[in-house]
Amino acid sequence: MMQSDTTHLSDGLKLLRENLAKVIRGKDEAIDVLCIAMVAGGSVLIEDVPGVGKTTLAKALARSVNAEFGRIQFTPDLLPSDILGSSIYNPQDGSFEFRKGPVFCNILLADEINRASPRTQSALLESMSENQATIEGRRYPLPDLFMVLATENPIEFHGTYPLPESQLDRFAMVLKLGYPDSDIEMEIIQAQIRNHPIDHLDAVLTREQILEIQQAVREVVIDDSICKYIVDIVGATRADPRLKLPVSPRGSIMLSRASQAKAFSCGRNYVLPDDVQYMAPWVLPHRIVLTAKAKYGGKEKIDIINDIIKAAKVPT
Repeated sequence: MMQSDTTHLSDGLKLLRENLAKVIRGKDEAIDVLCIAMVAGGSVLIEDVPGVGKTTLAKALARSVNAEFGRIQFTPDLLPSDILGSSIYNPQDGSFEFRKGPVFCNILLADEINRASPRTQSALLESMSENQATIEGRRYPLPDLFMVLATENPIEFHGTYPLPESQLDRFAMVLKLGYPDSDIEMEIIQAQIRNHPIDHLDAVLTREQILEIQQAVREVVIDDSICKYIVDIVGATRADPRLKLPVSPRGSIMLSRASQAKAFSCGRNYVLPDDVQYMAPWVLPHRIVLTAKAKYGGKEKIDIINDIIKAAKVPT
């Protein structure tokens, strides 16, 4: 069982999930995974067709945590300086003053991230992996709590650019919301007849509490046998002939952290193989690239990851 001194933190995570469910209906699993990503210290890409609640989910998470929120609407003419900031000339004394961009916050919503060029998208790479930004040769640290929530429309849609593999690898997890069923869609319509539920959403956790939960997650025990299980799963992607790009070591690290966060959310201070199996389909598929033969043969990334999980020897 979870140690008594961290029970209040586990309860806080439950409260966060319940708060998000007030706005995003019928997507309990997506909410659960989003919360796990936050306490695991990772960023999340929400990819799906327009209008299914991607931006609303990101805004609801930001409102649920009393932390600094930044938002960038990605467009084809967006520049890296619009994200990171730039030096502004002061004509009065001839000096330059650096003005920070929206990336200097706790939770950054990168809305429709794939509508900007790859050059602009790359402005987030250092921030997402190193919690810092290098601007005009100077290093600027980002806050201890920093998370990118990016939304993405399918690449077949007009005016979109594919995300580079290096950027996809920096997202801890990728979510797909999908269309709601008819009963849930009825509830959504009725809930928004007079106003949007997000307008009345209050913060239930502070920035300090999230940092405390993140530290508690790092203390969750992950046995050597579980580590080997993760390495075996990731290693299998590197031997699979259907893949031309397998999972990187960054993927191994993120799968272990996500498994710790999953265990914590279940009230345990140790990781089980079940935690790894649950998180792998959320953490790994976006990190792999299929060969042309596999892609045009009708294979999906999630199917290959599931095949690998089924074939891996489970520690006892």
